[in-house]
Amino acid sequence: MPSNRIPRLTKRTVEAIKANGADAVYWDGKLTGFGLRVRKSGRKYYVVQTRVDGQLRWFTIGPHGPIAPDEARAKALEILADAKKGVDARASGTRRDAGRRVADLCSRFLDEYVPNHCKPRTQAEYGRLVTLFIAPAIGEMNASDVQRKDVAALHHDLRDHPYQANRTLSVLSKMFSLAEVWGWRPDGSNPCRHVSRYRERMRERFLSEEETVRLGVVLREFEDDMPSAVAAFRLLLLTGCRMSEIRDLRWEDVKADCIELPDAKTGGRAVPLGPEARAVLDAIPRAADNPWVITGRRRGTHLADLQRPWQRIRKRAGLEDVRIHDLRHSFASRALALGESLTMIGKLLGHTQVQTTARYAHLARDSIQNAASRITGSLGGDLLEDGQDRPRRDSDEP
Repeated sequence: MPSNRIPRLTKRTVEAIKANGADAVYWDGKLTGFGLRVRKSGRKYYVVQTRVDGQLRWFTIGPHGPIAPDEARAKALEILADAKKGVDARASGTRRDAGRRVADLCSRFLDEYVPNHCKPRTQAEYGRLVTLFIAPAIGEMNASDVQRKDVAALHHDLRDHPYQANRTLSVLSKMFSLAEVWGWRPDGSNPCRHVSRYRERMRERFLSEEETVRLGVVLREFEDDMPSAVAAFRLLLLTGCRMSEIRDLRWEDVKADCIELPDAKTGGRAVPLGPEARAVLDAIPRAADNPWVITGRRRGTHLADLQRPWQRIRKRAGLEDVRIHDLRHSFASRALALGESLTMIGKLLGHTQVQTTARYAHLARDSIQNAASRITGSLGGDLLEDGQDRPRRDSDEP
């Protein structure tokens, strides 16, 4: 691992250091043994290297950001002072146990588990939750000392944002499960167990037929100005795909009758193409030097930001409360209105769990009720036309 020495680790010098494609350590020129480890991912952690009874020891103090350089320096001085006395801070069992604190559990979680098990968007979200909420609240606690009351307090502090509070709790639960696997906590000691999650109000917004017509008109108006974005929104509504699945689509994954998504959110899947979706794809010009379907303005790039063009389009269409993800919901809603089952819709949307598709169950009941009314209306005329039980009409004579 490359190492370098700088005059002094300060907020300015630490933030000026950039990742160079490999892990590296930058040593403080004033305090021997105190350094900054920079991962190839760009994450930065304060560390201490020293000897305890002749044995080389490494200590991770914690991540830069939640821990300031001066705070990290003070902790490094404590660890180095203990080392001179022959005390290994990592094995001392005190709160200064640098190898077993929640801050270090966060670092190991983000460095070892997340990159190998999560997709980029999830990696970024986990890093955000750790940096903003978990590390500042309980990062300095010994990982083995965290109790349910500590987790419940953190969760309660985020109560004004239920969704965020619940996601933070989920990340914490996974971290402490891994702590058991790694031997940092006893088996079955996850402090997140039995902490009740807040009720989340699922936002439902589906385009009506009239709104879909309005959207179609506006998309045609913007076709010359932003052709890539217009094509993306049409494909989202006609396939039910997630935004990233269309935004990051490559021509090599577009087949005659389907889109093959090798790395979708729930794993590889094939999205069937109806004639209208196929027509949208056929109308998109292909550039020999660009592998992307939804191309960007610069040569060889794809359109990274769909939010800004969507804001313009939805405002013109009078649909300012409609999100891009609601196009996917509208696909499911229309499928239910046409009589498709929840099982089939789950397959079309790429759901792996029935519970995920079950959010549309009330729409399915509406469709079933409408179908029943149509059927009984048709049968009732034949069955009751001359019978005494025929429903009375206003035109019937007394």
